[in-house]
Amino acid sequence: MSLKSKLNRLKPHLSAGGPPEKAPHFELARVEVPFREKWEQNNVFPYYMDENYCLIREVKYPLSQQHGHYCFHDFLTAIAIWNKHPVSHPLSAEGYQAEEFFFFDTETTGLGGGVGNTIFILGYASISGDQLIVRQHILPHPGAEVPLYQSFLEKVNYRTLVTYNGKSFDWPQVRTRHTLVREHVPQLPAFGHFDLYHAAKRLWKHKLERMKLAIVEKEVLGVERVDDIPGFLAPIIYFDFVERKQPDGMLGILKHNEIDILSLVTLYTHLTFQLCGIDRKQTRIESFEVGRWFASIGEKNEAEKVLSQLTVGNDVTSFQAKLILAYQQKKERNWEMARKLFYDIVNCGDDRMELEALLELAKIYEHRIINYKLALKYCQKAILLLSQTKIPENIKKRDTLEQFEIRLKRLERKLLKIPDKRKKR
Repeated sequence: MSLKSKLNRLKPHLSAGGPPEKAPHFELARVEVPFREKWEQNNVFPYYMDENYCLIREVKYPLSQQHGHYCFHDFLTAIAIWNKHPVSHPLSAEGYQAEEFFFFDTETTGLGGGVGNTIFILGYASISGDQLIVRQHILPHPGAEVPLYQSFLEKVNYRTLVTYNGKSFDWPQVRTRHTLVREHVPQLPAFGHFDLYHAAKRLWKHKLERMKLAIVEKEVLGVERVDDIPGFLAPIIYFDFVERKQPDGMLGILKHNEIDILSLVTLYTHLTFQLCGIDRKQTRIESFEVGRWFASIGEKNEAEKVLSQLTVGNDVTSFQAKLILAYQQKKERNWEMARKLFYDIVNCGDDRMELEALLELAKIYEHRIINYKLALKYCQKAILLLSQTKIPENIKKRDTLEQFEIRLKRLERKLLKIPDKRKKR
């Protein structure tokens, strides 16, 4: 603890009895900030705490500002959609106001976890009135983490954190670094957390080889970075800044971090429009992924609403939609509807889906409709398909073949026990 802080704590005890004497006041000289004028020309100002400091950059955007395919006021539309048509979903903003969202990203000295990895930029954006405000808290040297986290935490008042892979990296790293200074700064708030990385992966892994935010920006959101500093150079530039104090390189990293944060706003907006069927340019594959996501979280009505629109046609997406709907009908014990959907997939041309459909038809005819001959027929078709085609890697051929052969023998035994009614006549 600094001398000034210790003296302030002792103020109430400096007099005993009688009227309290005025405590002596010690004014500690503010530490010099190298290149302060240049920082301030770029909206970066020092935040002093005792004899130490950090730097804070603040930029304000009107909500009419466009970033990629959307303006920031479209985010307000996204929040309104969730509240007007509430749906149970991990990204649902039902019950939230736009001002309660905290779009957050960090820059660190490495990609690993643990105390050896230092955060040198804490950046976030939030809605305030008719503006989107971006703030970035900068660590000027490794010994300034107390003012860094003090400045960051003293005004944090949000319900929901929005990050890109932040559940796995950014926020755990914040908790780790906060542990080292927690006796001197406020506690970390308890946030809800929307991690958009997992949502982006669900919707676009079919067309993107890598799910880096910069790739999603370019290929999905329409964000074009100009003269951007690659993120992997950030640690090198920061170490050079700590040594030479020259802000030029850090200003480039701040701009890189700012675009990351702004893209979170656009990405959440776009994901909402996709999930709620507002995006007019949504592809059939994207619609399928949305429907499959709803099905996986048990939102059967939303899943059926999305997927049923895709069942018309003979493309792969149509058969994929039918397969999910078939399993949903099976779960609800609607055996006839499930049978019809599985039957439509039997000759779809995709070995994996055909095998699934044949197996399910064999099950339904054996256990629900009680037609052993048809059950046997579909079981034999599956064995023939397994013997003639190259099975995808995600299917264990031996185990699957054994499974069908066991079923086949059981069905043959069942058929032998059924008397032939024609012979009785």
